[in-house]
This record gives sequence, C-alpha cells and structure tokens, in this order.
Amino acid sequence: MSEWTSVSPELDALARRAELAGLNAASAPREAQVDGWLLRLSPGKAKRSRCVNALAGGTLPLDDILRRCRGSFEQAGLPLILRLTPFSQPIDLDDQLASRGWTSFDPADVMVLPSLEAFDDADGIEPLSPSAYARLIGELRGSSTEEIEGHARRLEQASVPHQAFQMTQGGMLLACGQVAIDTDPNGASLGALADAPAGGMAGLFDIFTPEDQRGRGHGFKLCAALLAEARRQGARSAYLQVGADNAAAQRLYARLGFLQAYRYHYRSDDPRAWA
Repeated sequence: MSEWTSVSPELDALARRAELAGLNAASAPREAQVDGWLLRLSPGKAKRSRCVNALAGGTLPLDDILRRCRGSFEQAGLPLILRLTPFSQPIDLDDQLASRGWTSFDPADVMVLPSLEAFDDADGIEPLSPSAYARLIGELRGSSTEEIEGHARRLEQASVPHQAFQMTQGGMLLACGQVAIDTDPNGASLGALADAPAGGMAGLFDIFTPEDQRGRGHGFKLCAALLAEARRQGARSAYLQVGADNAAAQRLYARLGFLQAYRYHYRSDDPRAWA
C-alpha cells in the first residue's frame, strides 16, 4: 500500500496540490483516458510519462479496465505500468494488483515545501533551452539519442513549462536542474485531487551534480536559486520527487526545508517494466 505520512491538514492539502502539480508537469504528448484513469504513453526513461495514473474509481470491473489499458500500451510498444499513490482509485487498487501477482518497484517520496519566503537569491544560475538541457542531462546519464530526443520533445510540449538552469565555474558544470511552476490547480483534477488548493507551486526536477563535484554544496545552492527564481515568478510553495533509497538527496532537501508528504511506487506484471 502506498504510504501516507501527512500529519496535519496543511500538509494534507500540500500533498494533494503536489500530486496534481506533478501530474500536470509530467503531461505527455501521447495521452488517453480509460474509465477515469489517465494513461501516459510516451517512451523514454521517465516512468511518469509512460504509466497509468488511477485518478477515479470508474464503473468498469478492474480486469476490464486493465485489459483496455494494456491494449493502449501494447499499441504504443510499452509495458503496462501503474503508478500507485495514496490517491489512487479504487482505494484498494494496490492490494488488488498485489493479489494478481503484480510486482512493486521503484518507490519514491514526494516532499513539499510550504513556503518560499526564505529564498531570495537566484544569482549564479544560467538558463538553458529544453533541447540543450535534454542533451546535457542525457549525456550525463548515458541516455540514448532516442531517449534524449524524446525528453526534449516532452519538455517542449509540456503543458507546464519546464525552465532549465545550470551552474558553472570556469566552463565546468557544477550542477543543473529544472523548475516547473504550476499555476493551474485544475489541469488534471480528478477524483481525490478535485479539492487540491489553488496557488502557484514549483516542482524541482532532474537535479543533478556531476560525480566529481558532489559533496561541495553545489546541489544545495542550485536548488536554493531555483526556489528563489520560482518565488520571483509567483510560486508560493514547492514539491519534488526523490527515490526512497536516496538518503543523501533527502538530507539535502530536508536542509532546504522540504517535508515528507507521501510515498508512491509502480506495479506491473511485465518484467520489461523494471528491467
């Protein structure tokens, strides 16, 4: 079962807003809906762009919905993957998939920052175009040409603009990342997210520090500058998604003031999904 770690009404509301903003930020060129479920059908490394988000309970039996979803993913040449959160519908979906033998993998934590008031210095970051950023981060991660081009297309076509930045010194990359500022709380509003609060919310994505530059505070400085830029553009709060096993990154984000909101994971019955 996906973990719900909220301890206050404020954090509950921020968690719902973060989930909605994350869905809006991950909008994919190829999407479909099946009985209230949102299907993202874009190939690439980012699973959030090639998975099912079960946003509403629907009316069809689960096996019928899964069969319809599988058909769409097969047509796209992708394994069927479901993303499970505390907001997934029906509420026992995770247990139902587990009982069918679906494998759980890649847990991640969503962290939220209630206020950006402490961030006011956006100096030291240089903007990058979506294509330049996709190429930079792709080369750093060893992505294929196809994956880099697909990433660039997703960034260019995203309904919530992704703004990419880098920090350099003497021509050397210190850190890079993206910020996506969501101002529309109704973009993907369905099911349990329908009551998500309004207000601009900034998402941090693809925060990366080259291995030889780690441990020097560059990631912290980059994130602080991105949050200051987001505040300058009207964002009031922020969120991010980080691997549940990435303790170093979670410590960095906690130093910035981020709080644990909830955990999600993926399930699939196709070994290609987690290979």
